[in-house]
Amino acid sequence: MSSKLEELRKRVKSLIPKNVKVKNVDIEGPMVVIYVENPQEFAESGDIIKTLAKDLRKRITVRPDPKSLKPPEEAKEIIKKIVPPDASITNFFFDEENGEVIIEAEKPGIVIGKQGSTLRDIMKAVGWSPKPVRTPPLKSKTIEDIRNYLLSVKEERRKILRRIGERIHRPCIHEDKWVRVTFLGGSREVGRSCYLLQTPNSKIMIDCGVNVSNVQASPYLYVPEVQPLHEIDAVVITHAHLDHCGLVPLLYRYGYDGPIYLTAPTRDLMVLLQKDFIEVSEREGNAVPYDSKFIREALKHTITLDYGIVTDISPEVRLTFYNAGHILGSAIAHFHIGEGLYNIAFTGDFKFERTRLFDRAATNFPRLEALVMEATYGGSEDFQPSRKEAEEQLIAVINETLKRGGKVLIPTFAVGRSQEVMIVLEEAIREKKIEREVTVYLDGMIHEATAIHTAYPEYLNSRLRDMIFHHGINPFISESFVNVDSSSKRDEVLNDPEPSVILATSGMLNGGPVMEYFRHLAEEEKNTIVFVGYQAEGTLGRRIQKGWKEVPFSVNGRREVVKVNMRVETVDGFSGHSDRKQLMNYVKALSSKPEKVVTIHGEESKCVDLASSIYKAYRIETRAPYNLETIRFI
Repeated sequence: MSSKLEELRKRVKSLIPKNVKVKNVDIEGPMVVIYVENPQEFAESGDIIKTLAKDLRKRITVRPDPKSLKPPEEAKEIIKKIVPPDASITNFFFDEENGEVIIEAEKPGIVIGKQGSTLRDIMKAVGWSPKPVRTPPLKSKTIEDIRNYLLSVKEERRKILRRIGERIHRPCIHEDKWVRVTFLGGSREVGRSCYLLQTPNSKIMIDCGVNVSNVQASPYLYVPEVQPLHEIDAVVITHAHLDHCGLVPLLYRYGYDGPIYLTAPTRDLMVLLQKDFIEVSEREGNAVPYDSKFIREALKHTITLDYGIVTDISPEVRLTFYNAGHILGSAIAHFHIGEGLYNIAFTGDFKFERTRLFDRAATNFPRLEALVMEATYGGSEDFQPSRKEAEEQLIAVINETLKRGGKVLIPTFAVGRSQEVMIVLEEAIREKKIEREVTVYLDGMIHEATAIHTAYPEYLNSRLRDMIFHHGINPFISESFVNVDSSSKRDEVLNDPEPSVILATSGMLNGGPVMEYFRHLAEEEKNTIVFVGYQAEGTLGRRIQKGWKEVPFSVNGRREVVKVNMRVETVDGFSGHSDRKQLMNYVKALSSKPEKVVTIHGEESKCVDLASSIYKAYRIETRAPYNLETIRFI
C-alpha cells in the first residue's frame, strides 16, 4: 500500500468513535471502505460519514465485516419476520460487494419503518445493510442478469476495484499545470462521440461511440495521445445511446483495463444496447467489432455514480454527474481539475426543457471555466415546435391514418423516444383524443428498455412519479400496449387488417425489426411512417425524409426494390436534443459563465453556426473543432 493510502487509513481510524469496532479500512475504486464489526453502532453515531467525507474529501462507505453477516437464505427468513406482511416483499438481492441486501417491496415505506426503525432492526438482526426499493411493475431480464453476473465475479471485481483505488491515489509526478482535450470522434459530425481529457498526470476518455450510419467509422483510437490504452485512467460515459457507448467493449479487447464511470440506468441500458448491436450486426452480415465476452469484461469494470456525487477518478481529477434530461440516466460530466485549477463540463446529449419523462438539464455548477456542448440542432433554422404542438400533430396524423384504415409506423430508439411517445399515446387513448380504440404494438427492445425505466423511478421527473405512485396511473403498463416478442407475432401484426400503431426499432431505419414493417407497409398509400427523432446523414431514415420513392432491400440473398407510396411525416418536438433556442438559452442560464465554449456532435454547418452565435450573443470564446484536433484550455 502506498504511503498516501497508509496515511488515509490512519486518518480514518483516528476520526472514528471508540465504540465502533473497525476491522479494516480499504480502498475500492474511488471509495474509502470502512469494515466494522458492529455496523449498528456506526449507524447510531450521528453524521460520522458526513464528517469523514468532509474531512478527507473522499467518498466513504461503511460495510459490515463479512464474518458478521448472516448467510443469505437465513437472513431472508429473519427479514420476513421483522418486516410487516403489508410491505408485500417480492424479491431479495444480496449485494456482497457492498454488504447490502436490496429488498424489493410494493410498499418500501413499511420496510423503512417509522424514522428508519425497521431498517435498524434488520441491520442488527442480520448484519446486512438493508436497501428497500419499490418493486418495478415490469420485470427486467437485463437488470437481473447484470446483478447475477456481478455477483458471480465479486472476488475478481474486488481485486479490480482495489487496483483502481491504488491508481487513483497514486502521487502526482508532474507539477506542470495544463488541461487539453483531443477530439477523437463526433466533431463536426453526429456519431462516434469520443474525447480525451488530459492533464500532466491524468488521461480520461469521455464516451466511445459507434457511427450508426457507418459502423466501420470508429473513433481515432490509434493516435499517440490515446495509446497505450492501459495508461488511460478512466472512461466516463454520458449516456447509453450507441453513438456514445457502442465501442466501449472494444477498449477492453485492445488492452484497456480501467474503470467505466456512469449512472446505474446508463450501465443497464448500455449492456442492453451493446448486446443488441452485435446481434443485429451478425444477423445482417456486418463486421462485429467485439463479441459478448468483452461486454461482460466492460461490465465488470463499471462504477456507478448518482447525480451530484463528487468522486475522485484520478490523482488530480474529480467527476460529478448532473442530470442532462436526454434519456434515462443521461448525465452532464463535470470535471474539477487540481485544487481549484480548472473546471470543464461535457454535456453529452442534453435537453433544456422539461419533458414527459425528465426534468430539464442542470445549469447549476459550482464553477465552470469551459463547456463542451452538443450542436445537433445548432443551425440558425433549427427551431422545434413546442412539445404540446408536437403531441397534437402526432395525434392528428394517427387519427387521419386510422380513418383511412391504415397502419402508423413510428421508428424509434428503444431508449428515450419510445417511452416519451408511449406516455403521449397512453394519455391520448385514455382521454379519447385518439378517436377509435387502437392497439399500440412495441417491437424490438422497447419493452425491455421500458422495464428498465420502471426500475429507476428516482430518475424520472416528479410529475410522472406522482402519477405512478399517488394516482395509480402507470402509462408504461397500459393495456393498450402489446409486446411483439417473436417473428410469428410480427407476421400476425402485419397480416391483421385492423388499423394499428407500431413502435419499432431502430430509430433511423438502419437495421432492426422496423425494416420488416417498412418493407411490408411502404407500398400502401393508406399507411403512414412518422419520424419523431433525429435522422443522421447517410441513414435510410434521412433518405426517406428527403423523398426517396424507391428503396433497395436484400431479401433472402436477392435484391428487391420497395416502392414508397406510404405517407411520410416528420413530427419535430419529440427529440431528446435541445433545439437552437434551447441551446442558446442553456449557455445564458448557466450559473457560472464559462470562458470557453466548444461545440461538437452536429453537422459541420451547425457546429460552426452555434459557436459563432454564442460568441456574438455572449462574447464567450468559442471553437468548433475538427476530429483529431487538440484544444489546450490552460
